[in-house]
Amino acid sequence: MAESCSTTLKQHDFPEIELFVKAGSDGESIGNCPFSQRLFMLLWLKGVIFNVTTVDLKRKPADLQNLAPGTNPPFITFDGEVKTDVNKIEEFLEERLAPPRYPKLAPKYPESYTAGSDVFSKFSAYIKNTRQDTNEVLEKALIKALKKVDGYLNTPLPDEIDENSTEDIIVSSRKFLDGDELTLADCSLLPKLHIIKVVAKKYRNFEIPAEMTAVWRYLNNAYARDEFTNTCPADREIEFAYLDVAKRIK
Repeated sequence: MAESCSTTLKQHDFPEIELFVKAGSDGESIGNCPFSQRLFMLLWLKGVIFNVTTVDLKRKPADLQNLAPGTNPPFITFDGEVKTDVNKIEEFLEERLAPPRYPKLAPKYPESYTAGSDVFSKFSAYIKNTRQDTNEVLEKALIKALKKVDGYLNTPLPDEIDENSTEDIIVSSRKFLDGDELTLADCSLLPKLHIIKVVAKKYRNFEIPAEMTAVWRYLNNAYARDEFTNTCPADREIEFAYLDVAKRIK
């Protein structure tokens, strides 16, 4: 295990939180895992003090086996209590790290959660396919899922529409899924979109179409935020993780 982020404040009214994430190929850096990054981003956005430990799955230490037997990262300890289910961890942290001390991260609009709900499954089917005769169909399915994300990001949210204004807002200019601030919906989708961008280019020479301007705006806004870039694995780690997953077309 390797410490990649550490703080030392130990005041009684602050929870002690440790996040365990998958390590990269060197056993120490951050590895490819969108669920690990999802929780890493969440904790960073909350502004809470926490430690991060990267876990080398090839050499999982005995103390970690005792802490969470049979569990792979990501998981957390919160004041010594182990939490292992990503969705339940998200709900728990949103409830326990609440206003006024910590910001609320749940999106205002439920549609922000579902806008990209099927994009990663379409990508997985596309990248694992070995058959030339089905490649085009699977690529089109991925493009359709990306178009859904693009359409949602381009559609103005009710907050962006001023009923008293004489000008109609036809296309949204917001930075993220639910507005101009990152939410839990972004913590879930952005790591997956980045993986798609890196892996599809590397192993299929496929790029997210340039005409999907909203998706590119979304990604570029994420790349401008420390909460995303500093929790993101290196591109080479993402490529390495898919070395055997991305099947060669025959």
